[in-house]
Amino acid sequence: MTDVTAENGPDSKGPRRSVIYTRDKKTKTSVVLMDRLAGRVISVGGLFVIATVFAIMMFLIWVAMPLFGTGSASAPHRYTIDQSGAPVISTSLDEYASLGLELASGGHLTAFHAPSGKRIADMQFDFAGSQPSAFARTLQGDDIAYGFEDGTVRLGSLAIESRLVAPKSLPQGLTTLPGGDRTDGTAVYLEVAGKQVRRLAPSLALDTLVQVAPAGTPIRFLDYRIGGTSERPTKIFASVDAQGTARLSAAFSHVDMMTGETATEIVNTEVPTGLDVSAISKVLLNTQGDRLIVVSKDGLLHRFDTRNPTAPRLAETVRVLPAGVVPSAVTYLNGENSLIVAGADASLKIWSLIDRTSKDTSDGKVFTAIHDFGAQPAPITHLNVSQRTRLFIGADQAGTVALYHATSTRRVLTFPDSAGGEKNSPVSALILAPRDNAVIAIGEKGDVRLWSFDVPHPETTIKTLFGKVWYEGYPEPGYTWQSTSGTDSAEPKLSLVPLIFGTIKGAIYSLLFAVPIALLAAIYTAEFMHFRVRAVVKPVMELMASLPSVVIGFVVALVLSPIVENWIAAIVLAFGVVPLTLIGLAFLWQLLPQPIALRLDGIPKLVAFFFGVAFAIWVAMKVGPVLEYGFFGGDFKAWTSGSGSAAPFIFLLILPVTFLITFSLGGRMLGSAWRDRLRSKPYHIAGAYELVRWIAFTIAALALAALASYLLGGAGFDARGGLVDTYIQRNTLIASFGMAFAVIPIIYSIAEDALGAVPEHLRSASLGCGATRWQTAAWVILPTAGSGIFSAIMIGLGRAVGETMIVVMATGNTPILDWSLFNGLRALSANINVELPEAVKDSSLYRTLFLCGLVLFVMTFVLNTLAEVVRQRFRKRAAQL
Repeated sequence: MTDVTAENGPDSKGPRRSVIYTRDKKTKTSVVLMDRLAGRVISVGGLFVIATVFAIMMFLIWVAMPLFGTGSASAPHRYTIDQSGAPVISTSLDEYASLGLELASGGHLTAFHAPSGKRIADMQFDFAGSQPSAFARTLQGDDIAYGFEDGTVRLGSLAIESRLVAPKSLPQGLTTLPGGDRTDGTAVYLEVAGKQVRRLAPSLALDTLVQVAPAGTPIRFLDYRIGGTSERPTKIFASVDAQGTARLSAAFSHVDMMTGETATEIVNTEVPTGLDVSAISKVLLNTQGDRLIVVSKDGLLHRFDTRNPTAPRLAETVRVLPAGVVPSAVTYLNGENSLIVAGADASLKIWSLIDRTSKDTSDGKVFTAIHDFGAQPAPITHLNVSQRTRLFIGADQAGTVALYHATSTRRVLTFPDSAGGEKNSPVSALILAPRDNAVIAIGEKGDVRLWSFDVPHPETTIKTLFGKVWYEGYPEPGYTWQSTSGTDSAEPKLSLVPLIFGTIKGAIYSLLFAVPIALLAAIYTAEFMHFRVRAVVKPVMELMASLPSVVIGFVVALVLSPIVENWIAAIVLAFGVVPLTLIGLAFLWQLLPQPIALRLDGIPKLVAFFFGVAFAIWVAMKVGPVLEYGFFGGDFKAWTSGSGSAAPFIFLLILPVTFLITFSLGGRMLGSAWRDRLRSKPYHIAGAYELVRWIAFTIAALALAALASYLLGGAGFDARGGLVDTYIQRNTLIASFGMAFAVIPIIYSIAEDALGAVPEHLRSASLGCGATRWQTAAWVILPTAGSGIFSAIMIGLGRAVGETMIVVMATGNTPILDWSLFNGLRALSANINVELPEAVKDSSLYRTLFLCGLVLFVMTFVLNTLAEVVRQRFRKRAAQL
């Protein structure tokens, strides 16, 4: 394209032709293709991110869902075991559910192949003509005791020996049993991993007779426990004879080094029960031998304190069943801290011994009903407990067998009957396999039912995970997390509530520190700071976000934590001194003539305020010990434990409120007349007036806080036990400092960008109308940037909720429910980090940790969704400006 331009002038020789080049405005094909490709890639990438997030959520749900399953049981294997004619009093089963033992009252033992019912061997205890009148076995089942009509007791063992044998050492002529096991007529041989063979065989042994009751007085009730170590076992048994006399007996064995014979000496102590033998239903002893329980047929439980063997005494009498209801089955739960009590009214409850002050007991402990299973279909007549968990089984009068779990208080399974509808005979013996995977019930007629079952997570329900549960030994129901313990008998406590609470607590306290600092810094940087200083400060603040949280946690735990512990009073004082110093410096800055103040704006002003912060910290360090001595008895940490007056800390807590009240009311009282008067004054004179006003209002706020703290302290209000509690070195305050340091850069950077994105014409219009820079920032810039600021806070909240390493390293990881700054916490993320390396795959703890991840995922998802809704409302309001 050409353009002809005429030029006039003395030197002009005519029109001059100039050429203007224009660009072809058609978009290149390569640009269009790249644009389309980028759009497709971005769309696919976004969809892939969304799909990945939902896939993670679905995986967490898939892993956690089995926690709420009910389990399954096989159809019963039915067969009949030939009996000697005597009633069955006990049965045993090995951990592989291969060899079963049936013990009759006369001492006849039948060993049988559990899966098929094939009879293996018959054995007989030699009682030397004595007639058994009572029988007892330990909870583990390997040790037994017989009481006889002549008042003697004989201790012994009835166990299933298990040992590995080499295949080449197997006896000749083994008979193959159904299922592939083999037998030689005395033992069962089953193949195990590693091409080895395990030999299972019954083992019987009896000690010599010992006289317990007077000669000729039958033993009617007996219970037996073995404690101590394998080298020096402690054998203790309790007995009640036909005269109603209860005795606690300790057996001491002596080995003759010459002959090798073992002699047993019995030390008896009579226990004054005051009950007739006909009124007694059950006698129970614990392994330590310091507690004897006698349950009478009228539903009363008598607990005797036998810690002093020479002077046993009645510690407590409690009614465990309504008057007129006979106990149908009573036994200890695993751990021997709780009793399972079944009544003839079909009731089923668990009573636990709890430490609490009671005038009705001599030792302060009280048996309390902590779990009620409600009315059962029929009264339960037989109970058997797991040796490793809180599972137990019960058989009722109709012969129905069910599986229960104590902690979750639920009937987990009702074992099915056969499809043929065969009638069940009443159960005479019941056993739960050591691995909690099989049950044998033997009827009065020798009919056997064997079930195998799988209940992987009986202890987890919605209630046990999110509701209050009354655990053994606890004074009341509560929320508790304690996944492991030193013994197998410990009750797992998997409540997620303390972890959720700890997550929220840590996030809230960290945001209380982070949000004011980050937002005020963002406002100052965006609206008041010199642009050259801003160019340095903003990148430095953003660089803080790159610090690894493990480094922050390390520094906080090993460096900051001891400093705060040694200077805790100064730290508490600094929360008030530092803000007051900064505000005071701002008023002092106004005293400078305006030309000088403008000249010093920028780096000198920033340096001056940094020196002011350092001065405030120095003042707090110097005044802190004086404050600690004058108001906290010289030891702030001891004060948090309950010593001294509550008023000083109430004063510190209520001070922000009194400042708001004083300055708000004072501003309303002075009104516009005060501001009009200041406008007529020179800049530095008006600043002096404002400084005097601020000092007067500050003194008034301090006086009001002092008066309020005195009145509240006199009325009994005390922050200790709530916001403040016993000081521990690694606590929420320390963790909040570290988490705030990690969150501040994120909130600051996003908020500062949001403030900087406010259209300049809004700022100019406000300043042009006579508003000050602070008024412009407060009433124009902040509302306009509200959506961005809210997003910054919510992103910071998400960062705090998901923080792991700082919480792990800087707190005591104690899953407790309190708001105290000086106690620890355990967050969901920290719990996963601590527990997962030790969790057995697919165990209840393992899946519960995945549930923790799911709960954390849901929490962040809900928070982000709410944040987006609120942010959109802010955007709509800002768009109207």
